[in-house]
Amino acid sequence: MAPHRIVFANEKGGTGKSTTAVHVAVALAYQGAKVAAIDLDPRQRTLHRYLENRAETVRRRDIDLPTPRFDVFNGAETGAGVEALEALASEVGEGMDFLLFDTPGRDDPFARHVATTADTLVTPLNDSFVDFDLIGQVDAETFKVRRLSFYAELIWEARKKRAMATIKDQRREMDWVVVRNRTGFTEARNMRRIEQALTELSKRVGFRVTGGLSERVIYRELFPSGLTLLDKGHLGELGTSHLVARQELRQLIAGLNLPTPAQRQKELALAEPA
Repeated sequence: MAPHRIVFANEKGGTGKSTTAVHVAVALAYQGAKVAAIDLDPRQRTLHRYLENRAETVRRRDIDLPTPRFDVFNGAETGAGVEALEALASEVGEGMDFLLFDTPGRDDPFARHVATTADTLVTPLNDSFVDFDLIGQVDAETFKVRRLSFYAELIWEARKKRAMATIKDQRREMDWVVVRNRTGFTEARNMRRIEQALTELSKRVGFRVTGGLSERVIYRELFPSGLTLLDKGHLGELGTSHLVARQELRQLIAGLNLPTPAQRQKELALAEPA
């Protein structure tokens, strides 16, 4: 049975895709799941570098930390196609419960491909209409949704095709989750407008909305060591803001509603021939 694909995708940069992806991957590993991750941005390599730093910290401190298997796909630089990406996904994801993809913050053919194959599609957005424009356009006076964006239409069509093939392929329907990051930095009236627009648009295209990660310095500070807020006992003395951020992360994981390792094993048993 193929691993559950989680794709972190947004064609705008700076929305917290990589930070969210790393923390979700490590959280799943802490739950006992077998996790692999592929970075689709060979230029930035943020997810790949984060996990490299984590592996180096494990070696340097001689400690044991749950760490996903990870790789980077260089298709844009090598001229490889989607077939090469799927070959890498099969190799890296073999025997895994979850396979995560971190995509570039720009239009990219490989990002579009994995987005349409996701079991769970996670789209982090900063709480602003600049980011909202990725999925929908609003009226300048009423802030009502006028139309879907190209990206939302792409995912809508992919979900329809996926729904028709679900029974044949024995895969779940795609669950699209829009994650609201940095809500604490949004003016209250604007936050309400964005919330109303998201609610309206979610009814049209069927995504869910959940809370994400605030803009906290701790996330940036942890990058050089590859540690996460879940690595208790390795972070030193934690302040109140750290504890609040950890609770924020737990709420995000709960909001994604991903299958547990036990559920994955049950799905695997049901998929095996009698």
